[in-house]
This record gives sequence, C-alpha cells and structure tokens, in this order.
Amino acid sequence: MQQKKVVAPKFEMAFLLPKYWLTWISIIILYSLSWLPYKLQIILSKLLGKLLKVLANKRYLVAKRNLQLCFPDYTEQQREEILKQNLDNAGMAILETSMGWWWPNWRVARKAEYEGYEHVEAIQAKGKGVLAYAIHNMNLEFSCRVAGSHLPSVVFYRKHNNALMEYMQYYGRNRSNKYMIHKRNVKGLIQALNDGELCMYLPDQDYGRNRSEFTPFFAVPDTATTTGSLLFAKEANCETVFLASIRTKTGYKIKIMPGLENFPSGDDKYDVTRINQMIEKMIMLAPEQYLWMHKRFKTRPTEDTPSLYE
Repeated sequence: MQQKKVVAPKFEMAFLLPKYWLTWISIIILYSLSWLPYKLQIILSKLLGKLLKVLANKRYLVAKRNLQLCFPDYTEQQREEILKQNLDNAGMAILETSMGWWWPNWRVARKAEYEGYEHVEAIQAKGKGVLAYAIHNMNLEFSCRVAGSHLPSVVFYRKHNNALMEYMQYYGRNRSNKYMIHKRNVKGLIQALNDGELCMYLPDQDYGRNRSEFTPFFAVPDTATTTGSLLFAKEANCETVFLASIRTKTGYKIKIMPGLENFPSGDDKYDVTRINQMIEKMIMLAPEQYLWMHKRFKTRPTEDTPSLYE
C-alpha cells in the first residue's frame, strides 16, 4: 500500500493579482512580527487577545459557555480568570503560527523542551508505529514545529480555502513533519503506522454523531466522542501514547505520557471514555491554553436534545 502524501503546491502567478493583495499584506505583517523579540510578542499577544474578544465575540462566548459546563464547581471569578488568560493565549496563537512557519531552527531550539520521548523510542524499538493522541492547545501550530524538530511525524492535513494561504501553510507545516496526508486518508495513516512512524491524531473535538460514543467529558455526561481514534489502534501495528504541548515561562514543552493498558480493549465506549479522561488530565496541565472556543458539546445524544449553547 502506498501513502497518498499531500502534494506540495506550486507558486502561481495568479498570487500577484489584486484578489490576493490583502492576503499578502497579512502575510507580510505576520512574517515581520515573527522576528520581534519573544518577550515583545508576548506583550503584543495580550493586545491581540483583547481585539479577538471584539472581533470574535461569538467564539469568546462559546469559550465562556464551555468553561461553565466543564467546571460548574468553580466560582465565577475562577472561570473568568481562565477565560481572560485563554484570550491572551488566543492572541499568542496568531503569533505562534508565524513562529512555527518562519522561525529558523536555531531559534526554535532555544525555546524547546522535551519530556517522555523514551516512551516513543521504546515502542519504535519493538518495530511498531506510535500513535500519539494530542489535544488542541492554542500553541499547537508552533508546538508541532517544536515536536518535529525532535522527531518528525506524520499527520493529517486539511487544505486552506485560500490558495495563497494554502501555499504558505503547506510549506510552513512541512517544516514540522516527515510528510502529511489528506485528513480523510485513513489507509495512508495506517500504512505510516505499519512503517513504524510516529503519527499524530487529535480526538478531542466534536466530529458529529457518526462513529461516536456519548461519554463523560469533565462535568458533561453525554459528550460526542469519536471512535475514529480507535480505528488506527485496532488496524495498525502500533502502540499509543499521549502528547501534550505546554507553553511555559521559558518556552514550549512537549510532554509524552504512556498509553493506556489493555488498549484497545474491544469495548469502544469504555476505551473512548478512558481517552477522554486522559484528555482531561492533559488539559488540566494548563487549562488556560486549551481551545475552549470550539463547540465541543454541539452534538447531542438525540436530535431532539436541547442545545447546550442556547
């Protein structure tokens, strides 16, 4: 079986047309900001966070609602503090994208810290692939670059709708990964695992009712949780680990944690429940850095079940 790798886009003369000028301006601004001192970028991120609260108010309200649902025992003040810091991290995520795409290797290395890669090495020493379950922390774009600097991986890839941004995104992300495959190319990821590669999969979002089990996630008892994460573990010659990316006071830590025992067990609901429990633990390493702006609880057990976002 041969992997269908994402084909590298080519530069097109059409990118110089007026329809792309605003995109070029955005790219130039982001590229320029990426060269600012890191401490200055952190200050700037707080200003961007305040701006996002206005420009992306709907997402801000989603994050606020998610925190209410997940942490009902927290005081309003505790949740507001997480939300405030979450906005700062959302602003930083914009700058981290440019860092991930354009920072030179030496600058990435100065901010990189790794913990637990011995778990990956032990699995690969057996001749098996490594399926790393990761989460959508705000710093994911840059953390993928940090992780790839230590050990390049194979990941699913979703193309950008804007052709020029797709060109920039592909070459930016290609610096982090061994290669990328289309997000729907299940066989390609299974083949990569069979070849002994480290592959990333993020099972922490709402992918709809199809191929999902409704299991607890924090304080929400019935959360649509994908069973797609189990498919690769069942079909490929691999073992699993969990990967968290955390922005620290000095840089970015990639933390690898051991996989679950007796996994997959054959009981899908039990297994995805355990995955959710590990995701909760990873989120709680730095809850203010998680992507709370995603409608994690959009899909309800039945179509008649009231929305949690109304």
